Amino acid sequence: MNFDFSDETEQFRKVVRDFAEAEVAPHAEAWDRDHTFPIDVVRAMGELGLFGLPFPEEYGGSGSDFTTLCVAIEELARVDQSVSITLEAGVGLGANPIFQFGTEEQRQRWLPDLCAGRALGGFGLTEPEAGSDAGGTRTRAVLDESTNEWVINGEKAFITNSGTEMTSIVTITARTDPPGSTGKPEISTIVVPAGTPGFEVQPPYRKMGWHASDTHGLTFTDCRVPADHLLGERGRGFANFLAILDDGRVAIAALAVGVIQACLEQSVQYAQDRNAFGKPIGSNQAVAFKCADLAVMAETARDLTYHAAWLKDVGRPFKREAAMAKLYATEAAVTATREATQIFGGYGFMDETPVARHYRDSKILEIGEGTSEVQRLIIARDLGLPL
Repeated sequence: MNFDFSDETEQFRKVVRDFAEAEVAPHAEAWDRDHTFPIDVVRAMGELGLFGLPFPEEYGGSGSDFTTLCVAIEELARVDQSVSITLEAGVGLGANPIFQFGTEEQRQRWLPDLCAGRALGGFGLTEPEAGSDAGGTRTRAVLDESTNEWVINGEKAFITNSGTEMTSIVTITARTDPPGSTGKPEISTIVVPAGTPGFEVQPPYRKMGWHASDTHGLTFTDCRVPADHLLGERGRGFANFLAILDDGRVAIAALAVGVIQACLEQSVQYAQDRNAFGKPIGSNQAVAFKCADLAVMAETARDLTYHAAWLKDVGRPFKREAAMAKLYATEAAVTATREATQIFGGYGFMDETPVARHYRDSKILEIGEGTSEVQRLIIARDLGLPL
């Protein structure tokens, strides 16, 4: 068993860390305060090659493994979760469905801009009444054979990267079974280009955290796209997006690892620098033990996450491991941000302190791309329990 990253991966980690420290960290507080989507930095991430990491060179990618992508997500999250989720969603939910399930023509049409970071893609799965129960999708797409177009009607909710000036496409799930059908719903995935008539992006949400991340509801009213915008086989949309979410859960776990690492580093430094009653607060067992617990959380979350990433890279099943990594790392991140805030005391309650931002941002990690409850359900079913 080898737990070491390759020298090449470690060198890449340093490149991303240096970028994050220089281009993201100095501005993260202001972006959070002003709810600013940092489009120039996102484009710079594209120029650095981050959006094309796991994709082949013929589409503008670098052909890196999934572990390398997770390292980039972790390092960005260490300074700002909003920027990190922009990368995670742009790669995992925007470009990856096109690469995994698209035709060669679709790949050539959309992937080069997505890989280069010149454009962003979103993935419209969640609906106002269909979150964890994604099979309850109500958005419907009907094929108009007279024009060879899909006619889409419905709503999507909480969609990342769906309303920026860089957004080029949103892939959505929709029911394509005949109206009035009483059988199991047929769910397909369809690519909708930004600006298509009948495709309306709703105003941005007022969120508890991730203020610099782009999130909108979407409305489709007789929205027409060509029939060749069907992504993958008709009726395979449900199975396809489940596969996409397995990757995403590992990536979200990597984001959580970055958050825990940030809390650990900042808490240890503060415990050494802050004096109370004539001595550093880190000399008090209550504070020292909190820091020790943060170190254990960081190590455990990292091991679970990169084990799952390794399984994917070597082509082995990783569904349960993805769920375990996502479950533990995200819940640990929420705990870590709470404990770091406690260590910082009153300063931890101030918005200009990074741990305060991490505290607000981290809660969504237990919800997005599959709630903690869904992860426990996946693990329990894999254990053979009759759920």
